[in-house]
Amino acid sequence: MKLNEHTALIGDRVVLVPYRREHVPTYHQWMQSPELRELTASEELSLEEEYDMQRKWQEDEDKLTFIVLARPTDTALDNSPTPALLRALPMIGDVNLFFKGRPGDDAEDFEAELEVMIAEPAYRRQGLAQCALEMLLAYATARALGPAEAMPFPLVASHFVARIGASNAASIALFERLGFEIVRHVEVFDEVEMRVRAEASEREWVGGMRVAVD
Repeated sequence: MKLNEHTALIGDRVVLVPYRREHVPTYHQWMQSPELRELTASEELSLEEEYDMQRKWQEDEDKLTFIVLARPTDTALDNSPTPALLRALPMIGDVNLFFKGRPGDDAEDFEAELEVMIAEPAYRRQGLAQCALEMLLAYATARALGPAEAMPFPLVASHFVARIGASNAASIALFERLGFEIVRHVEVFDEVEMRVRAEASEREWVGGMRVAVD
């Protein structure tokens, strides 16, 4: 999405940066894993096809994608991190919003589906997926991203949905910690649909510092 192509979100433990051409070789390497393709419902692509996909994701108005970088505790990032400094951080996964329809008076007419992947095994089970999701949720609900800049922002809690394999207990627990609950089981895909609990609809997620990147 054009909206975030020059935006980085800097958190205490992760940094979110736009998905750019320079990230494609590593992303392509990740997607050689049958396990990751199954978990993300992705097809195996050639490197050339992966570059084409990156370009489309950057231009499409129905996809908001960030690459997740790990931020070591000893990494100092000021308000204007240089591209070189960001490139030095380990690339560990991605976090996405996929939009269906347009927001309107009826919430059922529009949804924003959340996905997160921590592809590097050494960085799993450390709470980094939750950090990335919280930052994305905070970014997507920020009033600074109002309709004057780009639709459909800002989003509200009722817009968000997550669809997770019914046997993926870890991911289900992750979204429960973020205020989501299971609303139905889609038997044909053996997955659960999760949405923000009514009592959590006014929740404010913790975001990262937003900075511009070249």
